Amino acid sequence: MIKEIVFLIKYLQISVLSSVIAQLKSIFANCEISENAEQKNNHLNNLNLLETRKKPTHSRLTRNSKLFKTIIHAIQEKKGEHIVSLDLKKIPEAVTDFFIICEAGNSIQLKSIADFVEEEVKKKCGESPFKQVGRQGEQWILIDYVNVVVHIMLPEPRKFYKLEEMWSDAAIAEY
Repeated sequence: MIKEIVFLIKYLQISVLSSVIAQLKSIFANCEISENAEQKNNHLNNLNLLETRKKPTHSRLTRNSKLFKTIIHAIQEKKGEHIVSLDLKKIPEAVTDFFIICEAGNSIQLKSIADFVEEEVKKKCGESPFKQVGRQGEQWILIDYVNVVVHIMLPEPRKFYKLEEMWSDAAIAEY
């Protein structure tokens, strides 16, 4: 389990407090596991590397970024409604910079918006989504570009989940 946590933290490039890493190291060092000593030391070394790694220096995404503008424009082209963006950069628990949320009138439009967002981002920005979820459910499609997560929803799930309220600390913009 510790191995998976270390991998996720490295992959997501999340800034982790050194006290959290120290706690993980302590728990891991004291736990009884069936792995041999060499594997255990490798895991502890990974935690040490994580603790001392150089933090990313790239600039964070803004509403003026090409990726952000391309997503908004693609949603507007396919007549997505009630388009909002939530700026999550100042929320420590957030694992992305922005949520972009919109509504589709029906499941056909839902898929059409999702497909067009992916096509336009690939064509104009050269990026493919890290992950996408919800195409079979036909109620809510999530497209994860790591720094931006796009939520395309039918009205009922949007009213039920209330993402804007859940992330009410975020700065919101309407389009």
